[in-house]
Amino acid sequence: MGAWSWIGAAVLLLAAAALALQAWGQRRWQQASLELRSQLDASRQAPLPAGLRAGELDALAPVVQRYLRAALPPEAPVVAAVDMRHEGQFDIREQGQRWLPFSSRQRVQTRRPGFVWAARMPLLPGLAVHVHDAYIAGEGVLHPSLAGLLSLAEQRSAGDFARDELMRFLAEAPWYPTALLPSQGVRWEAIDAHSARATLVDGPHTVSLVFVFGADGMVEAVRAQARGRSLGGRLVPTPWEGRWSDYETRCGMRVPTRGEVAWLLPEGRKPYWRGRLLEMRCEFAP
Repeated sequence: MGAWSWIGAAVLLLAAAALALQAWGQRRWQQASLELRSQLDASRQAPLPAGLRAGELDALAPVVQRYLRAALPPEAPVVAAVDMRHEGQFDIREQGQRWLPFSSRQRVQTRRPGFVWAARMPLLPGLAVHVHDAYIAGEGVLHPSLAGLLSLAEQRSAGDFARDELMRFLAEAPWYPTALLPSQGVRWEAIDAHSARATLVDGPHTVSLVFVFGADGMVEAVRAQARGRSLGGRLVPTPWEGRWSDYETRCGMRVPTRGEVAWLLPEGRKPYWRGRLLEMRCEFAP
């Protein structure tokens, strides 16, 4: 066998090894996703009541009433769980910017509040970062991994980080708006004609967010005075905002199909997530 034949054979072997390693990493990551979803399902409780009650919205601030009446049909059944698929961009740098495309699947349950977000962000052809972000039974989970094989960091906490993850659940509730009903545990306080504060309690964690409503009555923005931003391995309380737009009817409800999340820094907004809802499948309380 000539030198070029040996080189060709070596290249083929390396390519085959890379493909096998990639497939192994993908299988490991999928298994980890299934394990997290199983933990989430084990914490699931039945939403009570199972539907929007007559007169339930009457005592709410007018701006909140307007939103929920527009987002939900009369006597709407309560969303028990929802599966979503997204695509978009994620900024992976703490300082500066480096946007990576992502695709993700997310499973959410509304009682007990929780979610599992599994995302894939390609770095190079054949090489991707996989990320799990979750809130399960009062515990927050964050685990990025290179190719599903090399852990880049891992955080699992029932403390401040878990509270930040519960905050994400509440901020994303416009995707499953029955979770914002008073009967489902959300307490509303009027601020002005265009905004109201929502508070949710889960076990030892209490979170509050300001919901800002647009001219069409839909949620336009959700803001937190402080949410943990990762800087140098520490969580630094930082003002935070999520924006929602392009509402469509999905699962019989008006939900946003585009969003953007940003840190509100002294020098200006620093967006780090921009996404689009591709698919949505809902399970309603019986």
